[in-house]
Amino acid sequence: MILGLRTAIYPAPDLDAAKAWYAQVLEQSPYFDEPFYVGFNVGGFELGLVPDGIPGIAGPQPLWGVSQIDAEFARLVALGATPLEPVTEVGGGIKVGALIDPFGNRFGIIENPHFDPAAVK
Repeated sequence: MILGLRTAIYPAPDLDAAKAWYAQVLEQSPYFDEPFYVGFNVGGFELGLVPDGIPGIAGPQPLWGVSQIDAEFARLVALGATPLEPVTEVGGGIKVGALIDPFGNRFGIIENPHFDPAAVK
C-alpha cells in the first residue's frame, strides 16, 4: 500500500551550491548533510539532493505546498529560479505553478485549501 509522499529527490551536480540555494528557499539548514546526499525536512516530508544524476524538468513532478502561491512564486524567482509554468487555478480553489531551479530541475508548488495535514502519516 502506498502511504503518501515521503521524499522528492533532485539531482544536484554542484551539491554545495544546491544545498545553499535550497537552504535559502526552505529557510532552514539540512538535517542530513553528507557528500552523497543532503536532506531537508519540509513539513514532515523530505527534499533530498544527490550529486549524481542529470537535472531536468521531465519525470516525476512533486508539488510542494505553499500558503500564498503568488508571493512564493515571486520569492523563488527573486532567489534565482526561472518561471516554467505560471500560477494557474485548476479548480476547487487549487492553484499550481512550476519553476526551474538554478540547477535545471523542475520545482512545482501548490496552494491547496483542501490539503489536510492531519491526514499525513
